[in-house]
Amino acid sequence: MPDTQEVSKAVASLYNTYPFPPEPLLDEPPPGYNWRWNWLAAYNFCTGRKPQKQNIRILDAGCGTGVGTEYLVHLNPQATVVGIDLSEGALNVAKERCQRSGANRAEFHHLSLFDVDKIPGEFDLINCVGVLHHTSEPIRGIQALANKLTPGGLMHIFVYADNGRFEVRLMQEAIALLQNEKRGDYRDGVSVGRKIFDSLPENNRIVKREKERWALENQRDENFADMYVHPQEIDYNIETLFELIDASGLDFVGFSNPTYWNLERLLGKAPELIQRAEKLSERERFRLIELLDPDNISHYEFFLSRPPLEKADWADENAILAAIPELNPCIDGFPASSIFNFDYQLIRLSETEIEFMQACNGVSTVKEILNKVQLDLEKVKELQKQQLIIFS
Repeated sequence: MPDTQEVSKAVASLYNTYPFPPEPLLDEPPPGYNWRWNWLAAYNFCTGRKPQKQNIRILDAGCGTGVGTEYLVHLNPQATVVGIDLSEGALNVAKERCQRSGANRAEFHHLSLFDVDKIPGEFDLINCVGVLHHTSEPIRGIQALANKLTPGGLMHIFVYADNGRFEVRLMQEAIALLQNEKRGDYRDGVSVGRKIFDSLPENNRIVKREKERWALENQRDENFADMYVHPQEIDYNIETLFELIDASGLDFVGFSNPTYWNLERLLGKAPELIQRAEKLSERERFRLIELLDPDNISHYEFFLSRPPLEKADWADENAILAAIPELNPCIDGFPASSIFNFDYQLIRLSETEIEFMQACNGVSTVKEILNKVQLDLEKVKELQKQQLIIFS
């Protein structure tokens, strides 16, 4: 096993050299949204209902230059947000970023995941994006975070997937071989990597994959370094991913990119195979999907929870009629006949659906609105299923 302190030192050195992510600093709130960082939208995704409180504590574990931290503050106006990171250089950028955009409810600590217990109290939402796979002991890291999650709280995690990063690993090893004794000199590593790409034939597999998937973001040296010269990386498949999840002691709520995990999109033309797959366990079905579609999975993003996490059951129509609906805060373009939903997918609405959604003020019940708007209850269910509206 790699020495934890040496790995942490090397990772901190990389991000002191190339603070990441390298998004520009703005003198205003960042544009758009990531629904996974919005407590209302994320909680609704995980439970099917609005959370009972919004004055929550959020931890951004491995916050880097504060891109996620800034969103967490602006998207959750009643929350207090704490960011931790190994890199002082990245933290300095994060502090400036949040100060400039008015995200003044963020506080920062120079800490590793392993030392998160030094922060008092628990958190309702923990965000850990692109971090665990860069530690020497991911299980120890996820367990440290799990110990800080409040009962009923959510943890959002992003780690690399093995299948979709095959060419990345080849390039990482090639750069390391050519660097030889200069490994750990990250600027040299970026220079070597750039020269390799400039030299390889256009039909080379690694070049083709870079152009298909990564080239736009990798124009910036910070992104290139994070991908190709990182000193520590662990990639997962479904089996090893759930070993990590099981070790956390938390419950798996679900992947936050569920469209990828729909077997119908791959085997829909063979209903007999879909029937066979129904006999598999959930994890076996996940494994089947990533085996059949390896190129389109470069990472896993998912939610975990500490029990008890109460999930709503809207099977009873009387419960729906008594529910109080409001708009999902992460939709774009409303009111219009074509809007983007929480996951930036295009949704088309009828005039009556628009009228119903305009009446979703967080005060009136579904029944009260339907007394004024002539919309079928099944259509209301569909709006809720599409997460355009949130029930409480």
